[in-house]
Amino acid sequence: MGTATFKGGMHTYDGKDLSKDKATTILLSKGDMVFPLSQHIGAPAKPLVSKGDYVLMGQKIGEANGFISANIISSISGTVKGIEARLTVSGLMVESIIIDNDNEYKHIDRLGDKRDYTLLNKTEIREIIKEAGLVGLGGAAFPTHVKLTPKDDEKVEYVIINAAECEPFLTSDYRMLLEESEKIVGGLKIELSLFPNAKGIIAIEDNKPEAIKKIEELVKNEPKIEVKTLKTKYPQGGERLLIYAATGRKINSSMLPFHVGCIVNNVDTVISVYMAVAETTPLLRRIVTLTGDAVKDPRNFNVKIGTNYRVLVEAVGGFISEPEKIISGGPMMGQALYSLDIPITKTSSALLCFAKDRAVEMESSSCIRCGRCVEACPSHIIPQKMYEYSERFDNESFIGLNGMECCECGCCSYVCPAKLNLTQSFKQMRKSILDSRKK
Repeated sequence: MGTATFKGGMHTYDGKDLSKDKATTILLSKGDMVFPLSQHIGAPAKPLVSKGDYVLMGQKIGEANGFISANIISSISGTVKGIEARLTVSGLMVESIIIDNDNEYKHIDRLGDKRDYTLLNKTEIREIIKEAGLVGLGGAAFPTHVKLTPKDDEKVEYVIINAAECEPFLTSDYRMLLEESEKIVGGLKIELSLFPNAKGIIAIEDNKPEAIKKIEELVKNEPKIEVKTLKTKYPQGGERLLIYAATGRKINSSMLPFHVGCIVNNVDTVISVYMAVAETTPLLRRIVTLTGDAVKDPRNFNVKIGTNYRVLVEAVGGFISEPEKIISGGPMMGQALYSLDIPITKTSSALLCFAKDRAVEMESSSCIRCGRCVEACPSHIIPQKMYEYSERFDNESFIGLNGMECCECGCCSYVCPAKLNLTQSFKQMRKSILDSRKK
């Protein structure tokens, strides 16, 4: 079995054994449901409901407010308690619709009805995806209908499904490869129907042999779809790196995948495309991995968007011990939390709970010029020098060193024996430069 990869990156303990062999559990929500109006890149959605309104599961409660924006759909039925600022994973207070869940799950007409996508034209398919509120569920949260509407459909040569799931501990995509494989292939076929010259690639790391075998069997008679086996290495699932491994084509930070004839979607995104188009079901749920050594029973949950993170923890009987570190997302690129009173949104992929905060135990020292960060960097830049420029707020030198090509994967920080906060410094520097460009 041949494998494809990129230069750089690293191998680390992946922690996937904690939850990868447990079937996904459907978890019904309870308590107030919180729907932030900004769960995507672009303008926040415009609320369509008011305090006291009764809403149904599947009802649009927030409308896309601009070209780069996305609809918000209620995942439950109940009464709107109000619209107010609530804490989100980002640490920011975001205007949100609060719904008192009546636990009856009354839904809009025709929710879940089967539909033959082959009878739909391109415009109809894209409008359905837009109305369903779909965004990239791999973390970027870019509106899916926009991504699937490039300038020229005929120039798209590859539609790549990112099934690498290279972040340690995360296993939700793996479970979907096993449990929802037909929907993955079906969703890819729907997307391929939009692009007459495109072939489909389902890219999976070689540490998932059962998933590779199952998907290969499903697509053996699909001439326009192939399974590409990737070498298990972090960050193999990064968009730029994935495109290179799967097609040999290169892009930089100033380019989009479309510029090299590619469109990339996450596993759960393509499943959601299938559900929206073929099953008349908008984006109502996320598959979330709850794991870590502080968790009593690590597993994956199918949970309604808007559910409080605490509900996940309660569902497994709480913690073995009070965790010192809680992260939303993966350990490499996720966001540390100081509260569990946060809603699950379209961008939620995991909740990691660790008994010890290893980062606190690590004392930084001076750079010893060992070069490990350079060897690990998948963007082929020089983190050591970038750190020096970041510490001096030297924007010009940072840019000149191709610092804007940093993908913020965290490899350099992980391998650094001096325990320097390299990635955090680069994030701040890149944000500062981007903000100044906007001004």
